[in-house]
Amino acid sequence: MSAMISIQVPRDILHAARLTVDELKQELALALFQQSKLPFGKAREMAGMTVWDFQLLLGTRKIPIHYDLEDYENDLATLRELGRL
Repeated sequence: MSAMISIQVPRDILHAARLTVDELKQELALALFQQSKLPFGKAREMAGMTVWDFQLLLGTRKIPIHYDLEDYENDLATLRELGRL
């Protein structure tokens, strides 16, 4: 079961950064992905974006997609579990 947490960010911080709540989530997701703290799928989910849109955002920010053999094997295992392979 997935649990949700809330982070309180004062409105004046959002205003000073000129960000909406959704943009803040995207920035956090990008930062965590770039630091290899979140895999692509979880970062995309956090950003609330489609795979394609998140890939485009990464491209515009010149953030490389980290995808190694372990990621590939995890994806294959997930596809098998979902019965898609």
